[in-house]
Amino acid sequence: MSILRLGDERFHYSDGSHRWIPPSPDYEQEVWDEQVRRHKHAHLKNERPKVHIQRLV
Repeated sequence: MSILRLGDERFHYSDGSHRWIPPSPDYEQEVWDEQVRRHKHAHLKNERPKVHIQRLV
């Protein structure tokens, strides 16, 4: 599960799925696609758990 940060709202629908259609008709689709791609990449960077493995003796 990813974490939504302040400002992420514009990239998501209310169900949490990503918006692939630009927010306005004047917005270039290619630019929006790149922004969504970078946004999704940021999710992946934050999803990697920081696990500390301890050996129990």
